[in-house]
Amino acid sequence: MEAFHRMANYPVVKRSDMSMEAREEALDICLLACEKHSAEMEKCTQVIKEQLDKKFGAPWHVVAGQHYAYEVTHKCKNLLHVFIGGKMGVLVWKT
Repeated sequence: MEAFHRMANYPVVKRSDMSMEAREEALDICLLACEKHSAEMEKCTQVIKEQLDKKFGAPWHVVAGQHYAYEVTHKCKNLLHVFIGGKMGVLVWKT
């Protein structure tokens, strides 16, 4: 169990079709927003969207939380689904 808790401190990319460079930049944006606004998920998603729109061009969409399923149509090479802290998922995609 201790090993799981250590692993949970690192982001786990569940699915992505982004280039490695873009994925790392998007992941940094998601991590910083989630750390800074962990108590306010609406603010967290707003910050992620604004930063992704600024960095990669609009329109980006963001879903964050602990329990959700998804099926989205996205622009090729513009999807990232990551788990942060072992339980919070963040899904970002561009259309």
